[in-house]
Amino acid sequence: MKSSWAAALISTILCLSSTPPVEGNNNNNNCKCVYGQPCWPSTQAFDTLASQLSQPLLRPLPPALPCYNDPNGAECADVQANTHNGTWRANIPGALQNLFFEEYIFSNDTISACYLNTTLGIPCEQGTIPPIGVDARSPEDIQAAVRFAKEHNLKVVVQNTGHDYLGRSTGRNAFMIWTHWMKDIEFHDAFAPDGGDGSEQYEGLLLSAFQLSVEGLSADWESILAVTLGAGVQWIEAYAAAGAHNRLIVGGISQDGSVGAAGGWVLGGGHSAFAGKFGLGVDNVLQFTVVKADGSHVIVNAHINPTLFWALRGGGGGTFGIVTSVTYKLHPIVPITGALAFVNFTSPANAQRGITEYIRLHATLSDNEWGGYSFFSNETLFFVYLAPNISLPDANATIGPLFNLLHEVGDTGLITELVPFNSFGDLANFTVPGGAAQDSQVGNRPEISSRLLSRDTALNKAEETARTLLSLDFVAINYIAGGAVLRVDPESAGLNPAWRNTVAQVYIGESHEEGASAETIRATQQRLVEGTAILDTITTDSAAYLNEASLHEVDFKKSFWGNHYDRLKQIKYEVDPTGLFVVPRGVSSEDWDKDLVCRV
Repeated sequence: MKSSWAAALISTILCLSSTPPVEGNNNNNNCKCVYGQPCWPSTQAFDTLASQLSQPLLRPLPPALPCYNDPNGAECADVQANTHNGTWRANIPGALQNLFFEEYIFSNDTISACYLNTTLGIPCEQGTIPPIGVDARSPEDIQAAVRFAKEHNLKVVVQNTGHDYLGRSTGRNAFMIWTHWMKDIEFHDAFAPDGGDGSEQYEGLLLSAFQLSVEGLSADWESILAVTLGAGVQWIEAYAAAGAHNRLIVGGISQDGSVGAAGGWVLGGGHSAFAGKFGLGVDNVLQFTVVKADGSHVIVNAHINPTLFWALRGGGGGTFGIVTSVTYKLHPIVPITGALAFVNFTSPANAQRGITEYIRLHATLSDNEWGGYSFFSNETLFFVYLAPNISLPDANATIGPLFNLLHEVGDTGLITELVPFNSFGDLANFTVPGGAAQDSQVGNRPEISSRLLSRDTALNKAEETARTLLSLDFVAINYIAGGAVLRVDPESAGLNPAWRNTVAQVYIGESHEEGASAETIRATQQRLVEGTAILDTITTDSAAYLNEASLHEVDFKKSFWGNHYDRLKQIKYEVDPTGLFVVPRGVSSEDWDKDLVCRV
């Protein structure tokens, strides 16, 4: 029997040897260096880098590889059991939550991938997973990695959890900087952003990351109003820490809370079911710390590097530098009333009635600072909406008329229910009656496209919007804006200004099966493009949420950033003139080829 380290070594050799060398040498200053080219750093160069790091260099491999080494072994059984587990995938360097972006399609339509289904008879290959990377545990690790990448002109990708719908945290033959284990959490007493005059005070208690887990809480904890999260903290960790201190933090909601709290989520805007009450993620940021493309580690806030502060809040992840920490406002714990509906429509005409009023209600929900998530079709409507700090009677007065209508248009067995919760923590432990829920997208191959629904459209064009959306097979509405989001100056951040008139995000999706041909994948993508064209008719500006969007936008610059794009691009080239950080459909990406290796 081979020892575990020997088996791992053999697996690495087999997997990387299946990755064809990249043609040509990189003597062109317009191109970056990637694995397989003569310009790729030598073993000695990587050894020198390793000597500067706190952890050994990473050699990422496809998560499904153990099933090719031993299909009946314990490691393969672990892969099979956890492929759809977001936390498990996040803990594997190089792994993505969306498996499609682990696969690479060549120009001749062959595909490099490592499928879980070994009976397909397709060899396990590296796909887009970078062959080497840095396991960053500190800003100093990131600085060393950035300087090394800049010295050798490498293609760089930055990854925390691998949650992404555009493949921005991976790259074939690239050099990876993995921030996943930067888990420091620090609560602050009277936090004031650096560089100010002290007038901006966010009172609270200063604790070290270690002290978060110790007992002996004091009454001072009641005044905690700011927290700094390391780059690798995930929302499930942030929520637990804030809840232990009797505070609420505005964050994302996913099936297992594995989305990162201090990376692409906030850099893309950061939507939340609590945004209507407290604003988007970008509206709650007080300060960043960032490693820039020149290797410097800097503070970024409204006083220090204010232009970069503007860009980071909505300009997108992996573009302006590598965030090492984010400091957020915290909010008091408030009671929540949950509104749940699960309805099977008795006819398409009744679906039209129900969805029309459902969409129209979003203007009122916005005024009352609700939030939540839903999906619907001509057959079904399901939603879970949250009303922070709103009593059960007041919530019923708002949503009761819709519930009454749903009972008119719905079949027997429908569910409409209001549920009181003392806090967000209680909500997290709630089980949806009837088991109604969307299938997990983790471990599958979805591609999605989105549009932002304006308050005016919801209020004044509900009927035609419902008709348009019901012409699609499946639609989801994330009600993650409105309320406080609408009261923020559109020019205050790099975020698409369309958000400041938005009450909800509407999205559609397509997917393909494991092992699908390039032709099948293109057909799936074409259906998404056609669906996007239909979805686009409910907007006037084609605005989309860039974190949950399509690679196939007609004009991604307009859809993702509106009239802020030109300024964002100017800032991009001020802080990263050589283009060290470039991601698919990110700011300045139009200046690069499909693989983001050579300028065009």
